[in-house]
Amino acid sequence: MSRIARMGRGIDTMRLAQFGALALSLLVSGSAFSQQQRFNTIEAAKNGWFAEQSRSATWYLSQHKRITTAIATLQPQRPGVVDAYVLSIGLDSDPVFTRESAEAANVLARRYGAAGRTLHFAAGADDKATGPAQGSPSNLAIGLAAIAAKMDPKEDVLILFATTHGDPVSGLAYRDGEYAGGMIGPQRLANLIDGVGIKRRMVLLSACFSGIFLPLLTNDQTVIVTAASSQRTSFGCAPGNDWTFFGDALVNNALRKPQTFDAAVGEATRLISDWEGQLRLVPSRPQVFVGDNARVWLDALEDKMPKTSTAKVGRPAIISD
Repeated sequence: MSRIARMGRGIDTMRLAQFGALALSLLVSGSAFSQQQRFNTIEAAKNGWFAEQSRSATWYLSQHKRITTAIATLQPQRPGVVDAYVLSIGLDSDPVFTRESAEAANVLARRYGAAGRTLHFAAGADDKATGPAQGSPSNLAIGLAAIAAKMDPKEDVLILFATTHGDPVSGLAYRDGEYAGGMIGPQRLANLIDGVGIKRRMVLLSACFSGIFLPLLTNDQTVIVTAASSQRTSFGCAPGNDWTFFGDALVNNALRKPQTFDAAVGEATRLISDWEGQLRLVPSRPQVFVGDNARVWLDALEDKMPKTSTAKVGRPAIISD
C-alpha cells in the first residue's frame, strides 16, 4: 500500500489554512474590514461555511440543470409504506470519494428499495448539463429539502451517506481542487436535517474523526455509523483507490448481503479491524448508534430487502497503487 493510502484521512493544518484563506478572500471585502475581522474556520464550520472561486457562468448553469433534473426524478412516498430516500454525497473531488459515493447510492437504493428515491452528488463536477450535481454544502441542503418535501416524516426514512476527509473539530470537509473549500460541522448537519423535519434517519459518515457527529445527530429515531471515533483517523482515501476502508467494509461487502443491519455492521467493523491490524495502523474505532425507536422503521425496511447478494465492485481498499 502506498504512503498516501496508509495515512489517516484527516484534514491537515495547512489545508485548513488554505480553506480559511480562500473563504476570507471571497467572503470578506474591503481592506479595513479585513484587517479588523478574523475568519475563524472552527466557528464557521458550525454554520457550514464554504466558498467557490473562478467558476464559469456555464458551470453554474450546468449545476442548476443537474440538480433540477435530479430532484424532478424523485418519486413521491407511498401512504402506508415505509419508504427510504437515499442521499449519497462525495464532498471532496478526489476520485475515490466520487467512486465510493456513486456505488453507495446503488447499494443502498437496492437494499432499502429506494429506486426512484435516490440522489447522488459528487464534488468535481464539470460544466456539462448532465451528470451528478456537485457534492457541495449547498446542494446537500437542497437535496435534504427536496427529499423532505417528498416524504412523510412520520412514516418514511432518510438514508444519508457522506464520504470525504474529516477534521476532529470542524467536521466534514468540502473541497474541489482550487475552485472550492469549506467545512460542515456537526451543528450545521444537525440543523439541516432537523430543520426540514426529518427524525427518522440513517446517517453513514465515511470520514476521519466522524464520531464527533454522534452527540448532535442522535435521537430515538436515528441510526448512525461513523468510520472513526471523534479522536481517530480512518484509512484508504488515496485518490486512486476505489474505496475507503469504511466504504469497502460496510457498503461493498456487508450491506450487499441479505443479512440484518446489526450483522452487517458487525462484519464491517471486523473487516476494518483486520485490515488495520495487517498494516499495523492505529485503530479507527468506528462508532455505531441505534435509537430506541429506530427498530420500528429499520425492521420494516429490512423485511423487504433483497434475498440475494450483489457482486463487489472495484479493488479492495487494502490494495493501493
